Amino acid sequence: MRAIGGNVEAARRAGVRTPIVLGSVYLVSGFCAALGAIVSVAQLGAVSPTFGNQREFAAIAAAALGGTSLFGGRGSVLPGALLGAVLIQTVESGLVIVNADPYLYPMVLALIILTAVLLDSVRQRLLAGLSRRRIRPVEVPAP
Repeated sequence: MRAIGGNVEAARRAGVRTPIVLGSVYLVSGFCAALGAIVSVAQLGAVSPTFGNQREFAAIAAAALGGTSLFGGRGSVLPGALLGAVLIQTVESGLVIVNADPYLYPMVLALIILTAVLLDSVRQRLLAGLSRRRIRPVEVPAP
């Protein structure tokens, strides 16, 4: 999927068999959705069409905590986004255990995302500063 990126035509011209890649991505996505539905039915006995609604915010938080740059570039599923998802779920479970107000959950996640984005931007700035060439002036010896 990374090979295709945002430009399917460019990937096709580069030799990537885009129909096969896109078909396999949709196949894996459908399999994961079916697996999630089976697990949900096993736990709850029924599935609602709105199950998992508005969980995008937590998914973005998990990706940001996992090291995926929100400014584009690099990211990884293992261990990055997986550990981010575990951390987000742990925070939400902790909020449930301490009986926090459910309206605070998005604010806590927003604070976590803000911290992750700030740390990522500082890291990007430091890496950009380290990659610049530094040219020192030539010292002329005194006569």
